[in-house]
Amino acid sequence: MRNAIIDSILSLLVLLLLVPCAVPSAWVKGTASTILPGDGTGGFAENLEPSSQQQICYMTDSSNQPAPTTLLAVPDDNHHNKPWTLFNFQALEARHITSSGKDVLIAILDTGIDQTHKDLYGKVIESMNFSQSPTDSDLHGHGTHIAGIIIAITTNEITGITCNSYILNVKVTDDSDMVCPSTIAKGIVWAADNGANVINMSFTLNKPTQAVKNAVNYAWSQGVVVLSAAGNYRDSKPMYPAYYSNCISVTATDACGSMIPWVNHSDWVDVIAPGINIYSTLPDNSFGYKSGTSMATAYVAGVAGLLFTRAIDVNDNGILNDEVRYMIEHDCADFGITRAVKQ
Repeated sequence: MRNAIIDSILSLLVLLLLVPCAVPSAWVKGTASTILPGDGTGGFAENLEPSSQQQICYMTDSSNQPAPTTLLAVPDDNHHNKPWTLFNFQALEARHITSSGKDVLIAILDTGIDQTHKDLYGKVIESMNFSQSPTDSDLHGHGTHIAGIIIAITTNEITGITCNSYILNVKVTDDSDMVCPSTIAKGIVWAADNGANVINMSFTLNKPTQAVKNAVNYAWSQGVVVLSAAGNYRDSKPMYPAYYSNCISVTATDACGSMIPWVNHSDWVDVIAPGINIYSTLPDNSFGYKSGTSMATAYVAGVAGLLFTRAIDVNDNGILNDEVRYMIEHDCADFGITRAVKQ
């Protein structure tokens, strides 16, 4: 019975490669080919506060990506107008056999979340603002869109992947799209210390930083599944935190399950998931489409939330993140690409 349940959940994902590994702390990683319109950057660059540690942080969505109707399922109200991902990847079936992520806590490190949105109301149990913004709400739209993919309450518009879970709203990007690695590191540690089972980071840094790496390692040691977007730059250069060994890196697929050519691709990418024309929540009770590895990462975060309700501590180490990660990376379709060992 357990195998059937896990198979149904993991049909939500497409695994880039499948290489067995002995210990959770030394996961061997993987990749794909990838896409993006225009110059291929997909989204926007965020300038950082003046600092010797500053670097560019990219939010990995593509707000100007066209949303052709041919890629979307448009069901009637009886199906709550759910996006194509829920149909193509059997998300509804997985939810029915997993309690929809009940009691799982997912931290979203992003631009904040509009907690007053009708489809997110009551889902955020705590907020922390590490940014320079005076508010933990979302004045940008990116974080609210991510939250809807993961956890939106079922309505006539959408439904989240793991709609019985709850959210920690961890704002690390201010309202001028500025962020620094130390802020991200603080957000990761705070989320881990406040009970997060899953941490979603739908952004990339273009350089490694020890503070962020240490924070990712700390979160992993506390039993957290950590996920980060691979980026939308049509490139193979490692991006961070995705390149760290204790972080699952995610790139994007289209509605047919094919890797899209405008997202990052290399042997350090772990999994691909739906990332094009994703319909989700936006501030002020609105909805809209976004595309990119940001959305794909949120999708995997939702799957991780479902798996936490079914995972068994097979190695008796007192935490479940290693089992959840193993299921995500080893029990899905294999693209046959040999993965590199990440940092």
